[in-house]
Amino acid sequence: MAKILIKNIKGLVQAGENIPAVRKGSQMQELDVMEDAYLALEDSEVIGYGLMNDWEGIIDWRDVEIIDAEGCFVLPAFIDSHTHAVFAKTREEEFVDRIHGLSYEEIAAKGGGILNSARKLAALSEDELYEAAKIRVEKIIQSGTGALEIKSGYGLSREGELKMLRVIKRLKENMPISIKATFLGAHAYPVAFKENKRGYIDLLIDEMLPIIQKENLADYIDVFCERNYFSVDEMEEILKAGIAIGLKPKVHVNQFNILGGVKKAVELGAISVDHLEEIDEQDLEALKNSTSIPTLLPGCSHFLSIPYGDARRIISAGLPLALASDFNPGSSPNYHLMTILSLACVKQKMTPEEAINALTINAAAAVELSDTHGKIALGRRSPILMTKEIPSLAYLAYAFGEDHVQRIFL
Repeated sequence: MAKILIKNIKGLVQAGENIPAVRKGSQMQELDVMEDAYLALEDSEVIGYGLMNDWEGIIDWRDVEIIDAEGCFVLPAFIDSHTHAVFAKTREEEFVDRIHGLSYEEIAAKGGGILNSARKLAALSEDELYEAAKIRVEKIIQSGTGALEIKSGYGLSREGELKMLRVIKRLKENMPISIKATFLGAHAYPVAFKENKRGYIDLLIDEMLPIIQKENLADYIDVFCERNYFSVDEMEEILKAGIAIGLKPKVHVNQFNILGGVKKAVELGAISVDHLEEIDEQDLEALKNSTSIPTLLPGCSHFLSIPYGDARRIISAGLPLALASDFNPGSSPNYHLMTILSLACVKQKMTPEEAINALTINAAAAVELSDTHGKIALGRRSPILMTKEIPSLAYLAYAFGEDHVQRIFL
């Protein structure tokens, strides 16, 4: 049996048997930190933790790896509840287009954006796509992420979407962290259906969903509800078809416009509502009466130079809040959640405590992993992160250019 004792921990974060599954509103400022602590693991399972004064006798000393974490913090590995980590190629040419003044919507109108990724993905085999994604996920893990959601959405055809979902399924089976799969066939209308939107919705519902159900290819269903993409009514129809085969909604809403998608998503039992760069009082009221987790994606706001989601307004409304990377090749080519932590603090005026809660327990809730991830507790095998020697937890957000991760325990 592999036994590990981490001793002299400067701060053991989010460790406790009574930490809530979600922190809301002012509770997000609360963060459990045990100073001068130890953590004992056996076969990745937490078998003990507490103050260093109380550590003796907690572990059999035979064949144990002892790690001195003096000056270091130990916390649950972060959870990324919104990514597009399976894709064919990067899109730095569009990055240059934006520097020259083109907007995201103008780039999409000339064949860029999601349609660009779809063309590139069609040219790769499933094995090629898997090998590229596997390398990406390995890097994501090393950056401090211990659970991951991955969406399809760059296929935009029956063959392409199923290829992506089969790749995600292989990643779920072969990678050492929990991965959730989301069907996002309703990411954009493909060129072939530009004048036949009804035909594409029928393709999603009548041809793709039955195969997804048969092969157990997804946990969630997502729709990009936005002007020039999918309307609220179209989102509702697609989500209901997914719900009918056991998929739960997680949706893109309010990235550029408020269309009423938040209220409808909440009515349909969305696990999370993501983006929310725009939000109004009706949205907040709908969320107050739900279990949906509002999820902000500051990496996308930074990269596209669009407004940041109003974290302070959401927290002040007494709501929970999660953060995620939105890692994708077009609008957020960053998977480092430490960077997201810093952006949330600098651009959205979240405190480090709020941002850590948003990347641990609240992010776990956004992918239904609250029973296993997001906190350190007896009997859990959640991935754990040990920082390098740092002066404080706030330093993680403050020193945004440094690599803070010393080790990941999976």
